[in-house]
Amino acid sequence: MRLLIDGDGSPVKNEVITLGAKYHVPVVIVTSVDHYTKKEFPAHVQFIYVDKGSDRADYEIVKEIQAGDLLVTQDYGLASLVLPKSARVFHHNGSEYLKETIDFLLGQRYLGAQMRKAGKRTKGPRPFTKEDRQHFETVFEAAIKEMKTK
Repeated sequence: MRLLIDGDGSPVKNEVITLGAKYHVPVVIVTSVDHYTKKEFPAHVQFIYVDKGSDRADYEIVKEIQAGDLLVTQDYGLASLVLPKSARVFHHNGSEYLKETIDFLLGQRYLGAQMRKAGKRTKGPRPFTKEDRQHFETVFEAAIKEMKTK
């Protein structure tokens, strides 16, 4: 088991890194070279940098992910590609993407894109709060514990 993060813009990297250390699980952060950092990270954290460009990180994650891994992403499309590989996928708000609901989410994403294309305004995400962060951490930690006992 590894913990993977779709790193471009993820607000919960530190929480995942902390949980990885606590449960001795490697963390892999896949991100664009635009987000290259020289910051020191613990030994259990690996970065995979990909070229700039739409969906480059997604393609790398699909290639890299294995059964039993846990992924954090807000990208419904990426989640739909990873779920068939027997990985668990979480949004940073703590919700888990499921095979049974991913088609509905993709449909909603499509409808939102069509509305924006037609010039209509759609709501963006609400601000990420301290409570959201704590909820994610609680849910993700429970998932790690569950996977460790399998």
